Amino acid sequence: MVKSVYFVGAGGIGMSALIRYFLHKGCNVGGYDKTPTPLTQTLISEGADIHYEDNLQLVAPCFKDKESTLVVYTPAVPADHSELSFFRDNGFDVQKRAQVLGMLTNQMKGLCVAGTHGKTTTSTMLAHIMHQSSRDCNAFLGGISKNYGTNYILSEKSDFVVIEADEFDRSFHWLRPFMTVITATDPDHLDIYGTKEAYLESFRHYSSLIREDGVLLIHTDLEMKPDVKPGVRVYEYARDKGDFHAENIRIGNGEIFFDFVSPIETIKDIQLGVPVSINIDNGIAAMAIAQLNGVSADEIKKAMKSYEGVDRRFDFKIKTDKIVFLSDYAHHPNEIEQSVKSIRELYADKKIAAVFQPHLYTRTRDFYREFADSLSLLDTVYLCDIYPAREEPIPGVTSKLIYDNLRPGMEKFLVHKEDVVELLSKGDFQVLVSLGAGDIENYVPQIQEMLAEKYNIN
Repeated sequence: MVKSVYFVGAGGIGMSALIRYFLHKGCNVGGYDKTPTPLTQTLISEGADIHYEDNLQLVAPCFKDKESTLVVYTPAVPADHSELSFFRDNGFDVQKRAQVLGMLTNQMKGLCVAGTHGKTTTSTMLAHIMHQSSRDCNAFLGGISKNYGTNYILSEKSDFVVIEADEFDRSFHWLRPFMTVITATDPDHLDIYGTKEAYLESFRHYSSLIREDGVLLIHTDLEMKPDVKPGVRVYEYARDKGDFHAENIRIGNGEIFFDFVSPIETIKDIQLGVPVSINIDNGIAAMAIAQLNGVSADEIKKAMKSYEGVDRRFDFKIKTDKIVFLSDYAHHPNEIEQSVKSIRELYADKKIAAVFQPHLYTRTRDFYREFADSLSLLDTVYLCDIYPAREEPIPGVTSKLIYDNLRPGMEKFLVHKEDVVELLSKGDFQVLVSLGAGDIENYVPQIQEMLAEKYNIN
């Protein structure tokens, strides 16, 4: 009987949702993380016992009883972490976060969203539609929903659970989805997978884990060939084709409307609450899964209009005639391309600049040319140093690899993140986007404050 749950890497966005789940279940919850953040401070205020030093003396006695303690860890924690080693060496039940989510998909109907990109937005949209409907749901999300101010939704009555299915470290292989979306399979995490073929094979294997009474909803543009059990229904979706798609798309005045076409029922005049064109694809996927689970047309339409987005996903900070500033988590070349194209569609006649902080040395090494191609769609690029996350530096791999491959003649700057606010204050642009999955987000409030002052925005 689990009475206590200890998290090694407690501050991760996915881990924090599980922390909240076990707190709600009445368990003792504690953990370690490397650095304090607003999120860890919030978790502490909600009842979690979290510390920031790898020190067994700081682990409370209730977490040292192996018969009643579950230990959850993230693959980002080093193998020589002394607390994690203690739990492993002493026979505790030690599981990856993904294993615990897998357990939940065995107990409930898992509505999972996988893919190289788009999964956080799509899963958050789906959770919002389901939660606002008579069907309701639980949800474990990879970002903070702006509708709910959290990455975790709890329902006392629903047996649906929306889960963001992460392919890093093959984590999603622990899940047993009832229904799943696969949004994209552009190769990533080649430090884990090695080759594009191995990456695609991982998604193929994931598709084989869907329950026999389940559904696979797959984007029409993917290279991967699914391998599903007999009985699994397979549908395709995209903006302009597939079983589920959009027609009569209208983009203008900062708004997007379209008709949602499906084998079940066409819903006219869907309005996107976050009006960027990539959300047409994301929205089709979310609406399709909701519709397949009995959510009504009126409930879908209302939820899509009221959807407010996810922190750091096309997150508008300033939106005036003088200046537009937004933050986006995009950190893969294809994500950046989609992000920039969506911005260009909304602001076709404006000068668009981006601050980009590459995430991981291996990703930069593997895709620096593709990053340069995507960033070359902008007018101006401010390129920061690489954010290492879990990695050690690789000789010769720096942001200059991207810088040197940007299109000739474009305005470009190599900049340390500490100097970015000052350099931007002298910049000439009408739209600015902060791109990346690292700590460049910590500078967003300062950039916002500087721009508000520069353009006299109250």
